Amino acid sequence: MKHLFKPLLLLFALSSSIGTFAQTSLKIGRINSEELIALMPERDSALVKLDKLSKELQENIEAIQNEFQTKYATYQQKQATWTAALLETKQRELEDLQNRFQQLQQTAPQDFQAEQQKLLTPVYQKANETIKALGKENGCSFVFDLATGAFPYFDESQSIDLLPLARKKLGIPADKVPMQLNAQSAEQSATAK
Repeated sequence: MKHLFKPLLLLFALSSSIGTFAQTSLKIGRINSEELIALMPERDSALVKLDKLSKELQENIEAIQNEFQTKYATYQQKQATWTAALLETKQRELEDLQNRFQQLQQTAPQDFQAEQQKLLTPVYQKANETIKALGKENGCSFVFDLATGAFPYFDESQSIDLLPLARKKLGIPADKVPMQLNAQSAEQSATAK
C-alpha cells in the first residue's frame, strides 16, 4: 500500500500542476491572411477596377500603335509625291506618335501600380485590423499569420521584450544607440581601402 501511495501522490501533484499550467498557458491564434484577403469583397471590387484600368491602358497603347502604323504606311506610299513642307509635317506627326507611344509604355505600369496600391492598401489594412481585433477578442496571446510568417497581433502583457535583457547580458549600455554612417564617410572609407 505504501508503494502505491507515493506514485498516486506524484500523479495527483502533476495533474494539478498541469491543470494550472494549462490555465495560464498561451493561447495562440493562426490565420492565413492571403486567404482572408482573397475572400474579401473589397478585394474583388478593387480587382474589377484594376482589370478595367489595365484594359484601358492596353487599348490606349494599341490605338497609338495602330495610328502610327497607318500613318507610317501612308507616309511610305505617298512621300515621293509630297512637298517638302508636307513631308516635314508628316515626319513630325510620326515622331510625335512614337514619343507618345514610348511615354505611355513607360507610364502605364507606373499608373497601374499606383492605382493598385491606392485600391488594395485599405483592403490590407482592414484585414490586419480585423486580425488584431479577433486576436484580442478571443484572448490570444499571439496570432500567427501562416501566409507571411509574421505575428500581426500579440498581447504585450503576455510577452517579454528580450532586448533590454540581451543588452545587459552582452554588456551594452542602456543609453547606447545604433551607430549611423552618413553617405560621405561611408564613401571615404570605401575609397581609402
